[in-house]
Amino acid sequence: MSLDLGACSDGELAALAIGGRESAYSELMRRYREAIFRFARAHTANDDAALDITQQTFIAGFAALGRYDQARPLRYWLTRIALNKCRDWARRRKVRALFSFATPLENAPDPFDPTADVEREASARQELASVMTAMSGLPAKLNAVLVLRTIEGLSQAETAALLGITGKAVETRLHRARHKLQDILRG
Repeated sequence: MSLDLGACSDGELAALAIGGRESAYSELMRRYREAIFRFARAHTANDDAALDITQQTFIAGFAALGRYDQARPLRYWLTRIALNKCRDWARRRKVRALFSFATPLENAPDPFDPTADVEREASARQELASVMTAMSGLPAKLNAVLVLRTIEGLSQAETAALLGITGKAVETRLHRARHKLQDILRG
């Protein structure tokens, strides 16, 4: 009789994975890959970057599975790893942007694409993309709170615990994030 991995707790799956059971890793990925991808996409506004960050998160998480505290939810632990990967991505992007200014103008991409505005207006998908892009332009502290509370649906206490801040700080950052996002979208 085989063990039903879908019925196992995260802690049990972690123990099985550490013990070398490949299917336990697969079950953990099945449970959390979409949430981690959504989290990363909300931070980057880029599907390719979000996919890379999701993969990096699981690679790092599985490599450090022995340090996972089974008394805590695995989703929060993986989300914390993803947050660090998103911060790394943002730092690398800033460095690349700095060096992109050194590119000769004749090699620079054309900043005006007349079809992009028409498609954005016509498509709800593009509107969502612009909101996600605006969100990725928020300062990291505000973006993290906004994503965790509104997209991932974490409670104020869960968000505070995950980010290592107070509940009041979560409330304040969420308020600031919403106002900054409105300002970005208006301007």
